[in-house]
Amino acid sequence: MNRAKLIKPFCVAGGKHFRLKDHDPGETRGIKSEKDAAALLERGIQQMTELQDKLYAQDRWALLVMFQAMDAAGKDSAIKHVMSGVNPQGCDVHAFKAPSPEELDHDFLWRASKVLPRRGHIGIFNRSYYEEVLVVRVHKEILYSERLPPALVTKHIWKERCHDICAFERYLTRNGIAIRKFFLHVSREEQKRRFLERLQEPQKNWKLSPSDVRERERWDDYLTAYEDMIAHTATDYAPWYVVPADCKWFTRVVVAEVIIDALESLNLSYPKMSAAQRKELKRAGAQLKHERD
Repeated sequence: MNRAKLIKPFCVAGGKHFRLKDHDPGETRGIKSEKDAAALLERGIQQMTELQDKLYAQDRWALLVMFQAMDAAGKDSAIKHVMSGVNPQGCDVHAFKAPSPEELDHDFLWRASKVLPRRGHIGIFNRSYYEEVLVVRVHKEILYSERLPPALVTKHIWKERCHDICAFERYLTRNGIAIRKFFLHVSREEQKRRFLERLQEPQKNWKLSPSDVRERERWDDYLTAYEDMIAHTATDYAPWYVVPADCKWFTRVVVAEVIIDALESLNLSYPKMSAAQRKELKRAGAQLKHERD
């Protein structure tokens, strides 16, 4: 499989002409079955494991991966399957839900800033600060709960927040945090099917709430917000990947290949020892050999 050929159609690095209607949620790029996808994913996980080991050992770069999507698009399962081979001590997952009172007393990027990945680590955001130009935009009553000075809540606030996000992500990349962002693009029909499946299977009931169904009434509003968000925050240093999500097995393959591509772009390697360090190790080895049991 040619990785570049697979992931390039889904990459949005400049949003000037971006339109969601140009992206098919059911696309599988010639991967014909779940079995074929599983084999590709298994190979990808092995590659990711090796690259993460170098990332951790080198301790120079960090990778921040963000997932945004409509409900039931498969964010949780993508994270679970794609990151299954990653060393837990070098990977942190953070889910962003409704902000706490303390978080509402800070700027909208504050709670994300606290949990950015350290050097040598992969950080995964299940939802992120992008909720501030999505759910807050669709439900403007949330904006008023943030207690901003009224003079700052203008008709330009969403564009201003996108500008702030781009500046923030530029800052992160200049400090050694590579960024990849995923929008898992599920169709309205497939979301309905998954919701009904959650209703019919008792072990999945917990995954569905009445509010999830009510949010479907705002489907078009959300798509407008997503389209605008991607158009204004897709950059060459922090690109979006609009990944088809109607077939979860295909989604996972694309996500894995993008992460592998990102890690490979960092030219990772194990730390090289100086002559003095090798001499010290040789001396330590000799000491071990002559040590009495």
